[in-house]
Amino acid sequence: MKPLPPIQNLIIDMDGVLYRGHRPLPGAKEFLHHLEERETAYILVTNNATRTPEQYAAELKEMGIEVSPQRILTSALATADYLGNLLPQGARLYLIGEGGLYSALAAQGFTFGERDIEAVVVGMDRQLTYEKLKAATIAIRQGARFVGTNPDKSFPAEEAIVPGAGAILAAIEAATGVQPTVIGKPEPILFQMALQRMGATEKETAVIGDRLETDILGGQRCGLTTILVLTGISQQQDLEASDIKPDYVFPDLIHLDEALIIADPKEKM
Repeated sequence: MKPLPPIQNLIIDMDGVLYRGHRPLPGAKEFLHHLEERETAYILVTNNATRTPEQYAAELKEMGIEVSPQRILTSALATADYLGNLLPQGARLYLIGEGGLYSALAAQGFTFGERDIEAVVVGMDRQLTYEKLKAATIAIRQGARFVGTNPDKSFPAEEAIVPGAGAILAAIEAATGVQPTVIGKPEPILFQMALQRMGATEKETAVIGDRLETDILGGQRCGLTTILVLTGISQQQDLEASDIKPDYVFPDLIHLDEALIIADPKEKM
């Protein structure tokens, strides 16, 4: 594998990269600390819309990883921003999702209900019921927009790989025949928002992720350097079988950190 080029900015996925379930992955704390020492700009980006940035920061702190909420960008925030530019103030939504998505949408001034729905918004929902699927299906069949926070059909929990928001989207799509507008990776909105927050350009930025079909594909679509770590969903056998090929592959953040140190021009002075 060719040496890493100097990288000024990083867009870093969270689940499967920094932690799995409620356990930090090896080298995660040290990796972020070294980025700050080298003054490498970074932002943590996740397709998971269940929590607010403040909740993510608190959870990371419990794992021994100190990160400001301002460094955390979720698909919930991107979804709220997208709908805020599309729908009138106070538009009524039907929501399948958890607190992070609700908070982001409420902060944009949206209201919620089951009648006169402008859009059905779907994220991960661990309290999913048939009645929720039914209400979403009826609203979409009556003309409501269908918007999904992310297409991840599964995600890595501590015990195993478990169903994600994409599995819920698939069920509603099967019932309605309508494809959702998806906001999260591999679509460009999250990446573009991350670049804007850092004041960065695509050429000088890399994305680190654990999923070929979201992190790596999305990074390629946006013209970013792509780095896959094998600590989450995509494994070596998936890489060999896929047409999606990252620029770099590392077994974990420890090995990636070593490569970034070697690539840093300041280390050679």
